[in-house]
Amino acid sequence: MPHLDLDDGPVDSLDGGEDSDGDGFRLYYEVHGPTPGSVPETPVLLAHGAGGNAMSWWQQVPALADRYPVITFDHRAFGRSPDIEDGPGRMAFGSDVRQLLDHLGVERVHFVGHSMGGRTAFGLLSRDPGRIVSLTYSGTNGGCLDDRYRELKASLEADGTLAGSLLKRALAEGYAEAHPEMRHLYMRIRSLNPSRGADFLKPTGRFVNYRGSTAQRLVDTGLPILWLVGEQDRVVHPDLIQISHELTPGSRFHVIAGAGHSAYFERPEEWNRTVRGFLDDVEERIAGR
Repeated sequence: MPHLDLDDGPVDSLDGGEDSDGDGFRLYYEVHGPTPGSVPETPVLLAHGAGGNAMSWWQQVPALADRYPVITFDHRAFGRSPDIEDGPGRMAFGSDVRQLLDHLGVERVHFVGHSMGGRTAFGLLSRDPGRIVSLTYSGTNGGCLDDRYRELKASLEADGTLAGSLLKRALAEGYAEAHPEMRHLYMRIRSLNPSRGADFLKPTGRFVNYRGSTAQRLVDTGLPILWLVGEQDRVVHPDLIQISHELTPGSRFHVIAGAGHSAYFERPEEWNRTVRGFLDDVEERIAGR
C-alpha cells in the first residue's frame, strides 16, 4: 500500500503554528471506493484515535465506499507511519493531512475525526479552512468547550466516572466479556502502533493551561457539524459533548446507545448509518436537491 514521503511542515497549533524543518517522513495511506474526482461526491477522510490506525476503520470503509471515495491513513507515530527521530509528532498532524490531500489532488473533504482525530481536523481547519466541507466529531470535543464544560468534566473526574486508563475506558463496560473475539481484534489493531511516550498527547508550552475554545471558529465557518458519542463513553462523557453541540448552533448531536468511547467499533451499524445519513444530507445540499 502507498506511502507518501513528506517534509516536516508547519507544526499544528490553535493559531496555525510556525515552520519546522525536518529530515523527511513517510505517511501511510489508503484510498478506497471511487477514484477521487471520478464521481461528484466529496471524498471522506477518516482520522483515527490514539488507540488505532487506518485498520480501525475496517467496518466503516465498506459502508461508505460504495458512493464516496474514502481516504484512511496512519497518523504520524502510529501504525505504519513511524515518526522520524526527534520528529514533531502530533504537532504535525494538520500539516501531514494537508500534504496528503495535495498529493492526492483532493481539494475538499468530509472530515471524520475520532477522538485524537478531532485535533487533526482542527489542525487542517486552522491551516486551510476551505479544504473541509463538513465535520464529524466522534468521541471528541474538537476543542469546543467552555467553563461549563470544564466544571462538569472536573466533577465527572472527581466522582470517578472518568477514572482509569484510556485503554480501560476505550470500550463500554461488559463489551469485552460479551465479545471476546472483537476485543482481541481491537487489541491486535492497536498493537500495530509504535510505542510512544505517555505524554505524547499532553499539552505542551503555552497550551498547558490553555483556556481557549474552538467554538467561535467552528461557528464562523458555517460548516455542517455532527457530534457523535457513545452513551457509555468514559473518555468524553456524552453530557460533555452535549455542551459542545450547544456551543455550535445548527449542529447535529447523536448518542449511540450501549456504546463506549470506541462507538465506531462497538456499534458500527448505528455509527455508520448516522454518519452516512449526515454525509448524504450535506451532499444533497451541495447539489441543490
